[in-house]
Amino acid sequence: MEEKVRDFLAESIDVVVIGAGHAGCEAALASARLGMKTIVITMSLDSIAMMPCNPHIGGTAKGHLVREIDALGGEMALIIDKTMIQCKMLNRSKGPAVHSLRAQADKNKYHTEMKKALEDQENLEIIQSEVTCLEVKDDKRFNVYTKHGAYYNAKAVIVTTGTYLKGRVYIGELNYSSGPNGLAPSNVFSQSLLNFGIELRKFKTGTPARIHSDSINYEEMILQPGDEEVIPFSFMNDKINIDQVPCYITYTTEKTHSIIRKNLDRSPLYEGVIKSVGPRYCPSIEDKVVKFPDKEKHQLFVEPEGLDTKEMYIQGMSSSLPYEVQIPMYRSMIGLENAQIMRPAYAIEYDCIDPTQLKSNLELRTIKNLFFAGQVNGSSGYEEAAAQGLIAGINAAMNLKNREPLILDRSEAYIGVLIDDLVTKGINEPYRMMTSRAEYRLLLRQDNADERLTEKGYRVGLVTEERYQRFINKKRKIKNEIKRIKNIKITPKKEVNETLENIGSSPLKMPMSFYELMKRVELNYDNMVFFDKDRPELEKKIKDYVETVIKYEGYISKQVKQVEQFKKLENKRIPKDIDYNDVGSLRLEARQKLNKIRPSSLGQASRISGVSPSDINVLLIYLMTYNNN
Repeated sequence: MEEKVRDFLAESIDVVVIGAGHAGCEAALASARLGMKTIVITMSLDSIAMMPCNPHIGGTAKGHLVREIDALGGEMALIIDKTMIQCKMLNRSKGPAVHSLRAQADKNKYHTEMKKALEDQENLEIIQSEVTCLEVKDDKRFNVYTKHGAYYNAKAVIVTTGTYLKGRVYIGELNYSSGPNGLAPSNVFSQSLLNFGIELRKFKTGTPARIHSDSINYEEMILQPGDEEVIPFSFMNDKINIDQVPCYITYTTEKTHSIIRKNLDRSPLYEGVIKSVGPRYCPSIEDKVVKFPDKEKHQLFVEPEGLDTKEMYIQGMSSSLPYEVQIPMYRSMIGLENAQIMRPAYAIEYDCIDPTQLKSNLELRTIKNLFFAGQVNGSSGYEEAAAQGLIAGINAAMNLKNREPLILDRSEAYIGVLIDDLVTKGINEPYRMMTSRAEYRLLLRQDNADERLTEKGYRVGLVTEERYQRFINKKRKIKNEIKRIKNIKITPKKEVNETLENIGSSPLKMPMSFYELMKRVELNYDNMVFFDKDRPELEKKIKDYVETVIKYEGYISKQVKQVEQFKKLENKRIPKDIDYNDVGSLRLEARQKLNKIRPSSLGQASRISGVSPSDINVLLIYLMTYNNN
């Protein structure tokens, strides 16, 4: 019989981080590196930075987040650079704004390397236990209670519980209490959040089966090799040399779809057992078959989970169908006729919070120094979690040091877009970062994340002197190179025009600077060497950056002007004590939304769902009177 253990004070500390997934790791490292005595409490030391879904980092828009985490002094980019087994730059055929780096990770090595980073970090303790209760004491400190009876007295707490809160796994008619990947759930901590008046909701996510590599017929699949040039995620690394492993593409068949249709009544998603909302941009295979009935096949990616395991991840085949249905379903697909399932697919339902209860620094509006980050905020993805964890860790430290918080706006970073969307617009489904969410994405490229954010990270104290000097050196090289090529004049000589015509470019009729000439779509550093034989030796990333700045100069200038307009509304601050019920001409819905979210500026207010442009005009006029009084 389980008995209540006697609670005892184990330690008084600056910051306690609850959970050591991707958000918790970044939060704990940031807090500790900023001088805070920090403890991170995890359900299992073996689950630190675990990848219960596809073991990859980056991808469309997500690669931008990783570069931004790195530029601010976070850890994720450094770890994936150590543990990647295949690397690709996505969207190469499109403009540089949407180029996104993606790497398949060795999931076990990723966990090991991140765990080591935590273990080696000064000011940081790692504890395996389950947090059962959180209390706020009269002196505004927190008591964090654990299953083992120990409790920790902290000045600040960061909640990064992922999908563990009241986690419940669904496989057909079978459902049971569980965390991700078969780990134990956290079934009692949700009550502490409810006791604080925090609004909770249920979300769900899912994962496909893992198939034994030796049971797959790769000859029937389409080979997907990595890029010849491996580009690092971290600005601290110039190159990476690895033997890349292949991935593959395969497809579902009509037989697959038939099996799914015949068994829809056994899917908890369609039977009505699962009532929570899942990620629209990562649907189950059941959803795909039902919503796209005319589609003859669905593309799937077969990807390795590491170098020391034979588990293969079948991306695109998330499901909650019964295990006995999954076996013939997977075996009906091309190249998987003899598939051996090592782990069945499942859906998992969990508690998370309504993120509009948070301020832009990820602190709860109603309780000072209580922060939330990651999937507990209703987001999805390792990168989204890590980005929030980093910001929460920084801002917990900033609060305790009585310094201004680090708040990135939508014009400065994808991280700013992510957090602003969560806390201002709210969500009805697990939030996934996409390039289309960023209004100023030509300014928020992954190649200039260090230019946008390293200075901020340095001022905060998280960017090391070595990293900062590396950034300054890169910035100097770019500036000198742009200045140099602006001073090179190309004249319309016969050999010059012949060379241009051979490249497929029109001849010159009058002298032109190298800078202006490079704006032509068909010209670049490589095919313009004839005009620039005395060029200095530069890293490829410097040349690529300079090319982008030159070719897109006009578009970049337009976005800079758009940002200036955006900043005007952002800089119109709203007093913290304003009562929107006093603003007589505001519509009722606008009053309710504004009172709930408490925007810090007119810009933020304008992005709240249910607040119209006319409401903003009413508020602007009211603020003029309010400020004069």
